[in-house]
Amino acid sequence: MTGDAHRTELGDFLQARRSELSPDEVGLPGTGTRRRVRGLRREEVAALASISTDFYARLEQGRRRASGEVLAAIAKVLRLSEDERDYVFELSGREQRPERLSPQQAQPQLRRLLDDLATTPAVVLGRRTDILAWNPMAAALFTDFGRLPDRDRNFVRLVFCDPNVRGLYPHWERAARNGVAQLRREAARDPDDPELVALVEELSQRDEHFRRWWTAHQVAPRSAGSNEVRHPVVGDLTLDWAALVCTADPDQQLFTWTAEPGTPSHAALRELASRYLVVEAG
Repeated sequence: MTGDAHRTELGDFLQARRSELSPDEVGLPGTGTRRRVRGLRREEVAALASISTDFYARLEQGRRRASGEVLAAIAKVLRLSEDERDYVFELSGREQRPERLSPQQAQPQLRRLLDDLATTPAVVLGRRTDILAWNPMAAALFTDFGRLPDRDRNFVRLVFCDPNVRGLYPHWERAARNGVAQLRREAARDPDDPELVALVEELSQRDEHFRRWWTAHQVAPRSAGSNEVRHPVVGDLTLDWAALVCTADPDQQLFTWTAEPGTPSHAALRELASRYLVVEAG
């Protein structure tokens, strides 16, 4: 069951990426005739990857497995990013269902690190972007996670469904699509996770953007990126985020948001910390 799900997801992903490329982008001459379908044809991808059209068609249909060399050739033809290439290999290389795991609790060492990050917003995210722990600065920047019901402590759900969190992002679509792409990685790891399936179904029903972007099969970067945040107290910030994997539990990541020293965003973070500490002390 899990192997079939991975092969189906791989096929859907390859088809989505193929539809985004035009012949001229990969060096193919134009035919002069109007195409009935968007993007490259299967036979064109197969020819460029030096494999048969039948083999590639079966791969997209989830009926074949491919070697690492073939996958690398296809990734090159489709101009996949490093993260997308890793995603393809994840989908093709994991055939066994991961052990169904118990609810997560943040690792003690991550909790201690959170407490030590006095002026840096930080959260511990688990499977499905569930928010397992956070420090005061993260609450000051995003929302008071402690007041939320347990099921609502999920970063992607908040970005789509909480109007206050949604309003923090002046470029909301970029942040939201990145969240969808994070869940795509989760689906590659364990497509039969019932909680993930329920979350995707819920968000697909509640938000048309999520429904459309989920079918786009985009993949998010794993370890770093940037966000623009419009905070109601300290104004606009440009923040760099980084994700550190916990070796004691690789399904947990510590996410931090920092600003380059000397910038207005760095000053705004310090102001936010000062205001929050004053409120807490009072």
